Amino acid sequence: MADKNPKTAPTSNAEKDPDDWVTGDEPMTGAQASYLKTLCEETGATFDPDLSKADASKMIDELRKRDPQLKTSSR
Repeated sequence: MADKNPKTAPTSNAEKDPDDWVTGDEPMTGAQASYLKTLCEETGATFDPDLSKADASKMIDELRKRDPQLKTSSR
């Protein structure tokens, strides 16, 4: 039987630091761009369409921290 102890469970990729992503230097995904553009419009931030996946993820996290109502949305 598999060990279901949470202490030994592998860490989810969702918890991985974007700086450690293997594909973090690739252009952001379409979903990231769409969501980030919406967040920028809602917060007054400048949207940069040339961000990498990792940088887009970090910016999304930062913008969501600025406005608690935005935390209910997903990437």
